[in-house]
This record gives sequence, C-alpha cells and structure tokens, in this order.
Amino acid sequence: QVRLVESGGGLVQAGGSLRLSCAASGRSFSNYAMGWFRQAPGKEREFVATIMWGSGYTNYADSVKGRFTISRANAENTVYLQMNSLKPEDTAVYYCAAKIDFFATYNYWGQGTQVTVSS
Repeated sequence: QVRLVESGGGLVQAGGSLRLSCAASGRSFSNYAMGWFRQAPGKEREFVATIMWGSGYTNYADSVKGRFTISRANAENTVYLQMNSLKPEDTAVYYCAAKIDFFATYNYWGQGTQVTVSS
C-alpha cells in the first residue's frame, strides 16, 4: 500500500521560504515519478513540479521556476519542495503525488499541507 505523507506547511510572509516534505512508503519508488501539486480556494488543482526518482530529472510550472526546487533523498524515501521568494498567490493546499513512470497518470496522493503566504 503506497502512502504519501506531506509536512512542512505553514504561515509565512511574502518573500519568505518554506520546505515541504513528502515521506513515501509502501514499495520501491526507484522508477516512479513524484510530483507536487497545489490547489487554491476556488481554483482547480495545478501542477507545481515533478522529479523522476531514478534519474533526478525535474520539471517545473512556469509560475514557480527559479523560486521552487524539487529534490529527493533516496535513503529516506522523501521528496522535498524548497519554496523561496514566496508570494501571496502561492497560497494553497500542496499535495504530493506519485505515478509508476513518466508517462503514467498520478494515482497516489497525499492528504495535503496548507501553505499560506501573507502580504
């Protein structure tokens, strides 16, 4: 049973930083793609960043390029999202997700962690 548990959300002022963590368990993730998504009130869930667990390949939404960094710690089975230069429009519930390979659909999701950026 795949389990994804996010942590690290909170309240921060604009311009500040937060680091989100996603602890993954339940199987080997060596071929998986891991992603971060977010959903703001009244809006659809949107893609933020992805990383291939094996190769380390990364991709970002244009809105976060240069500010957010996704990474993984293989020994800890944990994926991180370092968020710098936060803006009020980054306020959302952030979700960790996993899929079996690059071309698959994300089918494992965490419960989400709230990030609130005050102006």
